[in-house]
Amino acid sequence: MSRPAPIVIGVAGGSGSGKTTVVRRIVESLGDEHVTVLEHDRYYRDRPDLRLEERAALNYDHPDSLETDLMVTHVQALREGRPVDIPVYDFARYARRQATETVSPRLAVIVEGILIYADPPLRNLIDVKVFVDTDDDIRFIRRLKRDVAERGRTMESVVEQYLHTVKPMHLDFVEPSKRYADVIIPRGGHNQVAIDLLMQMIRGLTRQS
Repeated sequence: MSRPAPIVIGVAGGSGSGKTTVVRRIVESLGDEHVTVLEHDRYYRDRPDLRLEERAALNYDHPDSLETDLMVTHVQALREGRPVDIPVYDFARYARRQATETVSPRLAVIVEGILIYADPPLRNLIDVKVFVDTDDDIRFIRRLKRDVAERGRTMESVVEQYLHTVKPMHLDFVEPSKRYADVIIPRGGHNQVAIDLLMQMIRGLTRQS
């Protein structure tokens, strides 16, 4: 008997909204061995033709900065039961590493990123679309802490990037894509009631598959 196609769950929302917390809760609920996670920001386009300073100045919050068609190909392959080799991105160097990571299809595939609903072909592959909605100030503070601690950025560079690209692109692309969501989680990933309801729905869908 053929294995049923995995359920594809999208988790979108602005930068720093709490997407990672929601993804972690889904993984904990279903079991790590049953979930494959694809992060959209692994798919930033590689620009080896540019110097580091030029790469750092690019707008990474515009849909064109991402190789979304490759992600679409990977999600389609996972839905068909085939493993894929996904990119590994070095955020400190603004460049892809040569190595890739092989992931296999499981009971559920989580697609996570700020712009996953802005692309129709990718959006159409997602069975359950979740949007994590969080106050702008809280999102900025979270992004600032993350980029300084985990991505080798300076406070000044994070603030400048937020004002010049992150906030304008959020208003142009991320916020409008919220209308495609099936489930909106207010107040971010720590909304216990909303998270519990989401988990019940997802567990029900995976049991049916």
